[in-house]
Amino acid sequence: MRYVVLQVILKEKLWGTGSGNLTSLEKAINDQAAKGYRLHTITTASSGSKGMIGGGDRIQATLVFESLG
Repeated sequence: MRYVVLQVILKEKLWGTGSGNLTSLEKAINDQAAKGYRLHTITTASSGSKGMIGGGDRIQATLVFESLG
């Protein structure tokens, strides 16, 4: 079996809730699916930002894709 590992950083909005870039996560999954891989495992780790500039938490998603071929 062949595997691909990707990391996607999701940045939470400064005000309100929800990620401002879930489309980047969706794109990573769809791009690998188009190459013949399926999502095998996903893990996340979160960290808070420091200071007011660039605010919002960050979530690091690590995705492991498995070859279907």
